[in-house]
Amino acid sequence: MTDPADLYERIQSEVSTVLIGKDEIVETLTVSLLTRGHILLEGVPGVAKTTLANLFARATGLEYNRIQMTPDILPADITGTYIYREQEGSFELQRGPVFANLIVADEINRATPKTQSALLESMQERTVTIEGNTLDLPDPFMVIATQNPIEMEGTFELPEAQRDRFQVKLTVDLPERAEESQLLDRFDADPQLGPAGVERVVTVGEIQEARDAVREVFVADVVRDYILDVVEETRSNPDVDHGASPRASIAFLNTAKARAAIHGRSYVIPDDVKAMAEPILSHRLVLSTDAELGNVNRADVVEAVLANVTTPSADAVADAAPTEN
Repeated sequence: MTDPADLYERIQSEVSTVLIGKDEIVETLTVSLLTRGHILLEGVPGVAKTTLANLFARATGLEYNRIQMTPDILPADITGTYIYREQEGSFELQRGPVFANLIVADEINRATPKTQSALLESMQERTVTIEGNTLDLPDPFMVIATQNPIEMEGTFELPEAQRDRFQVKLTVDLPERAEESQLLDRFDADPQLGPAGVERVVTVGEIQEARDAVREVFVADVVRDYILDVVEETRSNPDVDHGASPRASIAFLNTAKARAAIHGRSYVIPDDVKAMAEPILSHRLVLSTDAELGNVNRADVVEAVLANVTTPSADAVADAAPTEN
């Protein structure tokens, strides 16, 4: 069976031949891939959000389609439609770009809410319904959506139901000066450097095996209770009108197991839950009006939530962990 830690190491090593300083993002991309999750990437223009997705798709060998979201794009432009062929006198299915392993919805908040909702069925059910006919999507299937936090004109904020479909949200920051200097050196030496030069380093079969290994990761009752306590705390925080949903609890469980496996452990520790807290919660929390007017940061709310919940002791987790023969 493929070791998730080895699979991640191969992906990370191949992606890093082009980009520098994105290891944590590649790790979370791998976590979502191994847990059938979807990712929302936010960052200013030019920080390689789309390039990251393309590199990840090439390293994993996944079929990749990019959809440029615009205000005039229609749901059928994503899912597909039936086209009448006059010569044959019949309708033929024209599949949309959603029929691929990895979909990049670029600048998703530029599409209208109606078009954004066209992805809901695909992301949740992994099927597409076209004129009453329900079709299965490929497996693996993963959506990576990008959005720009500074260009608000002509954008449509993602509704809560849409945001909740994303397992995690990641912020792609500007690189440190030293990293940007290395990037300049790398592209100066090879101006053609890009996704085309990245090789496939894992197979779909290995991804499936790694997923099976993740499912076998042990979660102690004290860690499960910790997850529930964290989610419950978001619902009682005074700065939050609407806390995390049960889907967030499931995301905590799945991603913590995948993170543990990637780090070579057969059991989850509280640090796995803490590491995934901000990516899982930041886009799900609906802040109160007072918090919004006070410019309360969602990251600070997540930090306060974690501070208010008692972390299980290392001894309690170790005692509950299964012993290896």
